[in-house]
Amino acid sequence: METFTPHVPDVVLDDLRQRLGRTRWSVGVPDVGWSRGVPTDQLRELVERWRTGYDWRRTERRLAAVPQLRTIVDGQRLHVLHARSPEPGALPLVLTHGWPGSVLEYLPLIGPLTDPAAHGGDPADAFHVVVPALPGFGYSTPLTSAGWDHARTARAWLVLMDRLGHPRFGAAGGDTGSVVSPLVGRLAPDRVVGVHVHGNLDIPRPGPADQLTDAERDRLVWAQRRVATDRGYAAIQRTRPHTIGHALADSPAGQLAWILDKLHDWTDPAEPPVGRVGTDDVLDLATLYWVTASAASSANLYFENRVAPERDDAPSTVPTGVALFPTDPMIRSAAERSHNLVHWAEHDRGGDFAALEAPDLLLADLRAFFRPLR
Repeated sequence: METFTPHVPDVVLDDLRQRLGRTRWSVGVPDVGWSRGVPTDQLRELVERWRTGYDWRRTERRLAAVPQLRTIVDGQRLHVLHARSPEPGALPLVLTHGWPGSVLEYLPLIGPLTDPAAHGGDPADAFHVVVPALPGFGYSTPLTSAGWDHARTARAWLVLMDRLGHPRFGAAGGDTGSVVSPLVGRLAPDRVVGVHVHGNLDIPRPGPADQLTDAERDRLVWAQRRVATDRGYAAIQRTRPHTIGHALADSPAGQLAWILDKLHDWTDPAEPPVGRVGTDDVLDLATLYWVTASAASSANLYFENRVAPERDDAPSTVPTGVALFPTDPMIRSAAERSHNLVHWAEHDRGGDFAALEAPDLLLADLRAFFRPLR
């Protein structure tokens, strides 16, 4: 384990601004909005903000305020935020992000999770917070081998929690984290006190006897529509992560558009175009992917899960909670077949990036779920 403080050389940021100023703009069909992808006018506006009004150093300072480590697990370098609580009885909690997310998503939650008393909460709800960057993402780079699918990542998280001195802990996460966190629980049910998930974009499979609510039927209709219009990125990343990686690693505007497209599709549809995700939060994500050149290696996760041996996961015995946000297609009966479901909360705002869109709701849900499991 080694301490680590991210710092991007000035020359890299200068090169980024120069490339943004030389963007060669595509010419698409006029007056079609977001129906065919990111509109040029909105991307132009964001690129100009990135070039002239955005400050990555501010984000570096926010990141540097959290203790960080890097270590090698199974041959792969991993970057991890490790914020200990001042409360002696705090519960360790490993939080897993997704794609195109990063550890930056959880920065707004680290203070309230580790020190609830300082943020108007109950000190009994304190956590020691562990936020690893997925292999191939951000500073968990470069990828040193193939094979980093969800299951291998879950095994690495167990090693990581051992090294950090956390024999007993909770696991939570969204998007990719909604798959990895339950796997951690299945691998070590004697160590994981509970699993909390949100943002699983997989389409649930209702059973023949399931009695769906009107809201669940609406979610399934939405999910099927998303399959028809929103799976192009996944098809590319599942089959040709290196090919798209070359394009994104050479064009910051392209990298931004690739991320912005998913933010538009997966954030709260009641607040277009990207829910309550702030402009600088969008640019934080794009900058982190750019300066770490992790477009191809992060996309590799999709390839690995396509070629990985099919898992026959038995229903989990670990207490599991689901926070359902407006873009989540999950239905309760399907979740109950796979998990030991003890907590189900439906929220009226937020989306796949709940830690940025509705941090207050996600924070309250995490506290409520883990409270009886400590």
